[in-house]
Amino acid sequence: MSSAIELKQQIVDEIAGKLKASVSTVVVDYRGLSVAELTELRKQLREAGVEFKVYKNSMTRRAAEAVELAGLNDALTGPNAIAFSTEDVVAPAKILNDFAKKHEALELKAGVIEGNVATAEEITALAALPSREGLLSMLLSVLQAPIRNLALVTKAVAEQKEEQGA
Repeated sequence: MSSAIELKQQIVDEIAGKLKASVSTVVVDYRGLSVAELTELRKQLREAGVEFKVYKNSMTRRAAEAVELAGLNDALTGPNAIAFSTEDVVAPAKILNDFAKKHEALELKAGVIEGNVATAEEITALAALPSREGLLSMLLSVLQAPIRNLALVTKAVAEQKEEQGA
């Protein structure tokens, strides 16, 4: 009997550790997805470095309370799966939101973004943000613009002087 309790406690500790270590966590209801669809979703998440697991709600509730995320407990009803990302804040939200658009059976329920409980609407808003690479390319473009403009102006002045000299 005590070994079963110890096993459950280990699982609760594992979930609590993942909740703490994650920069982004998303809880979804996967009822109605076929095995093939769920396999495809897991593959997309795995490729992005996101862990996708199914845990018992009672154990997840205890883990959420242990790491002071009790606000997540309202979403823990019915069959749930949880996506944990330790690297990219946007990746799980973006992948799950895109998948939910194509497959109506998948429902975003709630999540945790950098230690704060988030609603499904906030997760959807996060998914609308560009990826880290997209943001970096935008920043690089903004930083390059003044140099590019200076080069164009310099080239135009040089061409104008050549025309006047010829």
